[in-house]
Amino acid sequence: MTDTPSIPPAARSALDVASWRRTIHDTYRAVREASDVVAAHDLWRRRRDDLFAHHPSTPLLPEDRPGFTGLPTTPYDPAWRFELEVEEAEAYRMTVPTGTDGDVPFDRIGLVDVPGVGKLDVWRLASYGGGLFVPVKDALAGRPGGTYGGGRYLLDTVKGADLGQGDKPGSLLLDFNFAYNPSCAYDPAWACPLAQPGNTVAVEIPVGERYSGQH
Repeated sequence: MTDTPSIPPAARSALDVASWRRTIHDTYRAVREASDVVAAHDLWRRRRDDLFAHHPSTPLLPEDRPGFTGLPTTPYDPAWRFELEVEEAEAYRMTVPTGTDGDVPFDRIGLVDVPGVGKLDVWRLASYGGGLFVPVKDALAGRPGGTYGGGRYLLDTVKGADLGQGDKPGSLLLDFNFAYNPSCAYDPAWACPLAQPGNTVAVEIPVGERYSGQH
């Protein structure tokens, strides 16, 4: 009988995170390549539910895992899918202290004007890996049965949450049906970049992942 080699805890944690990231990248690639966006959204929802329920890197706290039955995600509504050109905005750098990655700098590279919603800043991760980052905090944030109080993520491309560009050069696909909560919504040990004033809107965004505060 061959003994199973012991894996150092730090290595195991890193391997688990890499596994999580591969699944996220694969999922968003499938979404971008899909011809049926409703089916793609359902795939995204099911894969995320499976990760949260079974993956060793789940952000769910141990006491929240036994009763977990799925993330509260609304049915797909095509009215919340937009192709938007990135417009010019005054340059600005924000630095976000995080629990795992230290101080993380972001540069504002432009903005998008979402019909019926308002303007959202578009950020670039100004450190190793780069990547686009677009969070949003809507009028349902922090309300019972609403959305997470710190806002949700639309894009975080360095971690795989990437819906791709639009047909026009310099445009982005923003689909609010794919808005999801950051890890700190489930585990207070995480310190996540949250929506800034330029990513806060006065309207309710009823689609995407909701937040009950209990999972």
